[in-house]
Amino acid sequence: MIAPAFLLAAFLGGLAAMCLRLPPLVGFLAGGFVLNALGFTPTPLLELVADVGVTLLLFSIGLKLDIRTLLRRDVWGGATLHMLISSLTMVALLGLLKWLSLPLLAEAGWPTLALLGFALSFSSTVFVVKVLEKRSESQTAYGRLAIGVLIMQDIFAVVFLTASTGSLPSPWTLGLLLLIPLAPALRALLDRLGHGEMQMLFGMLLALVLGYALFSAVGLKGDLGALIIGLLLAPHPAAQALARSMFSLKELLLVGFFLSLGLTAMPSWELLGTALLLVLALPLKGLLYQLVFMRFRMRHRTSVLTALSLTNYSEFGLIVGAIATAEGWLPESFLVVLSLAVALSFAASAVVNGYGERFYRWLEPRLPEIDEHELAPSDRPIEVGDAEAVVLGMGRIGKGVYRRLQKEYGLQVLGIDSNPKSIERLTAMGFNALEGDAVDSEFWDKLLMSSEVRLVVLAMPHHAGNLAALRQLRSRHFPGRITAVVEYPEEIEPIRELGASAVFHVYDEAGRALADSAAEEAGLTSRTSLLG
Repeated sequence: MIAPAFLLAAFLGGLAAMCLRLPPLVGFLAGGFVLNALGFTPTPLLELVADVGVTLLLFSIGLKLDIRTLLRRDVWGGATLHMLISSLTMVALLGLLKWLSLPLLAEAGWPTLALLGFALSFSSTVFVVKVLEKRSESQTAYGRLAIGVLIMQDIFAVVFLTASTGSLPSPWTLGLLLLIPLAPALRALLDRLGHGEMQMLFGMLLALVLGYALFSAVGLKGDLGALIIGLLLAPHPAAQALARSMFSLKELLLVGFFLSLGLTAMPSWELLGTALLLVLALPLKGLLYQLVFMRFRMRHRTSVLTALSLTNYSEFGLIVGAIATAEGWLPESFLVVLSLAVALSFAASAVVNGYGERFYRWLEPRLPEIDEHELAPSDRPIEVGDAEAVVLGMGRIGKGVYRRLQKEYGLQVLGIDSNPKSIERLTAMGFNALEGDAVDSEFWDKLLMSSEVRLVVLAMPHHAGNLAALRQLRSRHFPGRITAVVEYPEEIEPIRELGASAVFHVYDEAGRALADSAAEEAGLTSRTSLLG
């Protein structure tokens, strides 16, 4: 059983972070440190919860990922180039600390420094994906680039871990290729399971058994197996629904990951100071990401926000640190330093990324101009055309709004969605739909250049996206009408305060429409009509 103190610390830490307008995960980390200070240690059940959460996270990444993303030069080339440059840079910094007589590095040779530099060049898949999903930005241009780079880093990590153990995977590994012809059968089965508990159970079976357990059995990293199984299902339309059905469970289990990270280290002032020195090196790591992405001709906003999201250390560094201490290359206390550095980098990165768009708007005038025609094809701006109405968020509600505005009111409608897979499907169905990001200031600059746009409907599934879109519209003094959809009653007032002309509560409006339809069929007359 998980100790009640763990649940209490996680809740109080998350609540305190929310009160300070920080992501809850910062509070979960703080809760772990408090528990550590009180003498608690990780339990086997907590570690199991954390491991399952990470596995489901990677499975959900695979469900949303287009394999073509990994084949882009800016993804595999950017990840490789950054790892080489960043590793060398971190080795130089660690060498400087050794030269300055940092006790923890006194006995470390250059091979050990190279190993640590390699580990510190990684960014955290768990942290970055969680932050992107929380802001509903995992399918934006910069979100896809960040996730692609992280997956390439995960592949590098698998190669390293295989080499470091000195043992090759089992010959049965080749049998995993049979998963490719098996994929159509798995997709067909997914079709037959509906949207209830069987769908979620099937997802758990795929991630934990066919993915994690099977890959671990043949000597490969189990988390990588969950990712690959997700990739095999990704082309199926129901993959997105499966990812949504597992979202809450995955988020809950990941609380265990952040708690356990805080529980791994009990610092002294010396160790904390060393960890802070590593955290102070993070801006250099982010700058290297920025320069690498600029080398691949990415739009400045994409490169800046991707670099910011990746500016943290990875839990992979703890694995490498454990290997180094086990071999006697480093004192065990340095593993505490790495644990602290990873946790502190998460907290710092969470705060910085909350101001990512503002930071970009400040930095953009200071960056060199890039010709639009030189940009990478995946990062070129959109062409709005002659749209009179724009629908942001082309899910079930958005598609219904689009059809109604087009057929009943004769408007030229443009649908916007951040998910490229959704755009492909919508275009094939005859919708005028383009990929766009509601938080992207440059997207709004381009969109509102057309004087024809007089109606904007915000039908995005996440409240934060609708708020961001309203702020962009208000800052540009949009003269047309804005209508927004909300899921919860407490979201109505913030939307109205930002200037929405009309706000519709999904369930309230659906209930009214159903009641009106039922009354009409029964031949009833409303009291409002009688009073009129």
